[in-house]
Amino acid sequence: MAEELDERSKEVLRAVVQEFITSGGPVGSGQLTRRGDFEVSPATMRNVLAELEELGYLEKPHTSAGRVPTGSGYRFFVDSLLSLKDVPTKDKELISQSLKHSVDVSERLGEASRMLHQLSQYAGVVLIPRPSSEVVSRIEFVRLRDDTVLAILVGASGQVQNKLVSVGFPVSAEELVQAQNYLNELMHLGLPIEEARGRILSELDSERSQYDALIQKALRLGAAATDVPSAERMLIEGTGSFLEQPEFSEDVRRMRALFRALDEKHKLLQLLDRVQRAREMQIFIGAESDFSAQGDVSVIASPVESAQGVVGTVGVIGPTRMDYQRVIPLVRFTAQALAALSGKE
Repeated sequence: MAEELDERSKEVLRAVVQEFITSGGPVGSGQLTRRGDFEVSPATMRNVLAELEELGYLEKPHTSAGRVPTGSGYRFFVDSLLSLKDVPTKDKELISQSLKHSVDVSERLGEASRMLHQLSQYAGVVLIPRPSSEVVSRIEFVRLRDDTVLAILVGASGQVQNKLVSVGFPVSAEELVQAQNYLNELMHLGLPIEEARGRILSELDSERSQYDALIQKALRLGAAATDVPSAERMLIEGTGSFLEQPEFSEDVRRMRALFRALDEKHKLLQLLDRVQRAREMQIFIGAESDFSAQGDVSVIASPVESAQGVVGTVGVIGPTRMDYQRVIPLVRFTAQALAALSGKE
């Protein structure tokens, strides 16, 4: 529909969206003419607004009220009319410093969700890939007690997973070193944990392990160490921010539908998974996604890549009336900061 709008109509649509994002109330022709941005009569402004409504970019929530953007109006605004703001230097420094203090990818992603909530005043969300999909760069063992070993799985992305392994057989510190050397050689191609586990279990079933006690110990330790969760984890920070938005705080039914969707999580998981597979920033406005049955929520999300591939997804969830001009660069910069710490600019 872009070719159906002349320059004046585009500027009027831009003004309506910006005014509505700021005020939260329907925008009338009088408000726009008082802005001083348009040298047109109130009657001409009413005609332009009526045309934008007929094209599906605006709608009237009440018969006597002004107009508000539709999903199509927001989409046109984001795709064709939006001038993005640079992230303020102080915010960039705050994000970079907070992420540097995190010890691994999972912790950094969790910190990213907190920073996105703090700086955007909307809900921050991150998707942490399932641990079993992490590519193993090496495995280490530390003997804690006679019956307990600490297994340390170091991922290619820098993520570290520690796991306590109970052993039902005697194992010395020297044997642990030999065991980790054997396993690291076995997984030298850099396999995801789930594939490495499959290779270890296959070796454990082979005849060779039945006749070599050390190899059997190594494989049994490796099998226990690589038995990690296969589910992705999603963290959401700041869902209470929706209660501060009039479109939710003043509409109990809408608010309940949103929190029910947040509680169920699977639709949001699917949405973030799409972003991860697309490997580029995605913006879902209102009913463009199944996440919000009411179509009143937008999600801006970006994958986080390392030299080894995607290590997570970060984003912001807010009302369709969110400040896209500020939030889009904020999400993009956070993803880039995470990528830089993971070894990919």
